[in-house]
Amino acid sequence: MNITTIILLFTSVILAVIIVEVFKTDKTKNINLLLTFSGAYLLAVTTQHLIPEVFSSKEDNSIGIFILIGFLFQIILEYFSKGIEHGHYHKNSSIPISVLVSLSIHAFIEGIPLSGEHLDTHAHNRLLTGIIMHKLPVSIVLLTIFLKNGTSKIKAYFFLLIFASMSPLGVLASNIIKDINIYHDEIMAIVIGILLHISTTIIFESSNGHQFSRSKILCIILGVVIAIISI
Repeated sequence: MNITTIILLFTSVILAVIIVEVFKTDKTKNINLLLTFSGAYLLAVTTQHLIPEVFSSKEDNSIGIFILIGFLFQIILEYFSKGIEHGHYHKNSSIPISVLVSLSIHAFIEGIPLSGEHLDTHAHNRLLTGIIMHKLPVSIVLLTIFLKNGTSKIKAYFFLLIFASMSPLGVLASNIIKDINIYHDEIMAIVIGILLHISTTIIFESSNGHQFSRSKILCIILGVVIAIISI
């Protein structure tokens, strides 16, 4: 069992709490730039490493159907999550429990391929890095929404703890329930579809009016380059 993976997944959410508490951050330009970078990194990792690997391990092309399923499944999840995955902030009187549930399902599924039993070290590390960089700004936005809408800190931290636990639980489930590994390629394909939807949506929706500033273009290029050259 990869304890380091589980610790790093938790740490990304804890870091988000520190950022919110210390810097009293809201949805700022810096968060949008971080989202843009993470979206570009996820897109590059998915297309350059995850897709080739999952197709090379499967003799037929049926795996493409599962990628499409993941893509469409993420659309359904975002209907309930209100788009928090890509930094949307809507100040309402309350946060529907469906937001937390959909984000938790999303995080749990992402964690399953990280058990390390099928992915090689390079693919595992790239996927883990991409998920961590994505979880950080999403956790910042989620905690900010809870606090801005009058949720007590104790309840907000409890909700965030649930969210933080989901990806590690996905890793644990893959290690404990061995039958899950039988369908590793299919689950990985679903995760790829989810990541394709999230990454492309982040890149376009993190810019007002879909206009790309020089700083956002630089973040996109930087995210892609780092994903390609990273070990």
